[in-house]
Amino acid sequence: MQKKKLLIYAHYYIPDTASTGQILRELAEGMLDKFDITVICVVPSYLGTIEDKYKTRKYYEENINGVKVLRIRVPEFSKTNKKSRIKNIVSYFFGAMSATFKVGKMDYVFSISQPPILGGLLGVWGKWIKHAKYIYNIQDFNPEQTLAVGYSQNKIITGLMMSLDKFSCKRSNLIITVGRDLVETVEKRFAGKKVPKTVMINNWIDEKEIYPLPKDHTRVVEFKKKYGLDDKFVIMYSGNIGLYYDLENLIKVIEGFKAGPKTAYGRDVVFAFVGSGSVLENLKEYVKEHLMDNVVFIPYQDKDDLIYSLNAGDVHWCVNAKGIKGVSCPSKAYGIMGVGKPIIGVLEEGSEVRMLIDEIGCGKCCEPGDYVGVADIIRWYIENADNAEIKQMGMNGRKYLEEKLTGDVSVNRYAEEILKL
Repeated sequence: MQKKKLLIYAHYYIPDTASTGQILRELAEGMLDKFDITVICVVPSYLGTIEDKYKTRKYYEENINGVKVLRIRVPEFSKTNKKSRIKNIVSYFFGAMSATFKVGKMDYVFSISQPPILGGLLGVWGKWIKHAKYIYNIQDFNPEQTLAVGYSQNKIITGLMMSLDKFSCKRSNLIITVGRDLVETVEKRFAGKKVPKTVMINNWIDEKEIYPLPKDHTRVVEFKKKYGLDDKFVIMYSGNIGLYYDLENLIKVIEGFKAGPKTAYGRDVVFAFVGSGSVLENLKEYVKEHLMDNVVFIPYQDKDDLIYSLNAGDVHWCVNAKGIKGVSCPSKAYGIMGVGKPIIGVLEEGSEVRMLIDEIGCGKCCEPGDYVGVADIIRWYIENADNAEIKQMGMNGRKYLEEKLTGDVSVNRYAEEILKL
């Protein structure tokens, strides 16, 4: 029986380290037994720079692990320069529209809500051009996310964004969101009107790639030694150091611990930030100005090395800014659960990951903006650093992930829902 053809619009794709790119890679490769899959994406450029080998042609065709990949050349950009970012994103959008004509007949078109608004519109375009069924995967809602962090308060712009994304939702044959609270957002958008068909499927982590390692594992020890984390109690943030996480206020909470508290067994406490993003330089500047010598900044780690960096943390942050409930779902929680580490959750009550943490018992949570509560949680972890309770929290997360949040479970559900259309 001939496999159905599926086109995926992915702003970023392997080897880029964007979390959505990694999810789409695992989704595409996991569905190859049911679909013939083509991905349209940019040349590797998540950090803003582009290798010379991707600067000479408009398109690049590759085959990665059985997935056909059509890459679009885009201009380099700086994450701190809004104009250069916009130019990069717009180049991807129009390049992807044009690239749609370069791939053959498609039965299904799948797009993701990245870049904001444009990702959904690409899916509508693909549906029209290919006369295909359209699946819209909403990882983040915009303009709700833009409004939540005050990135734009221009009512004309945000109103247009809402109209366009509702248009994409209405034109879809299926919306797949990643949290119970995100399903509620779809329902609110279309209150009193016909709600587009919507299902919720959790994001995931590959439990065979990300798993607990012993503290004395050679690569974990090497990582900690390289960044001055050896013999320390490490409270780690790993991922995008961007706008939607309130990190510029959380660093002020961390400043309250710069005097160098120790755990009950005498370990110094260090706060490690692993990754890159638009507010990284602001955090570095604040740490420098306030002489916070127990804060360490570490570059993005290759996907193959992520297991070692995540295992180097004793406790991990999973945070969102206020107003992100029902708008975005921090999938970094699944990586933390993967390595069996407890969580500091700064998340709104009723949000998907907050509900998971509370249900599973794999961390401690408080509301975004409750900086006293954040400090209390940090203090509790330091005071109980070597207790069995903390280890059990981490194992609770790992056990739940193995049972409910594996790639196989979620990817199979994606395939089943698409084939129902």
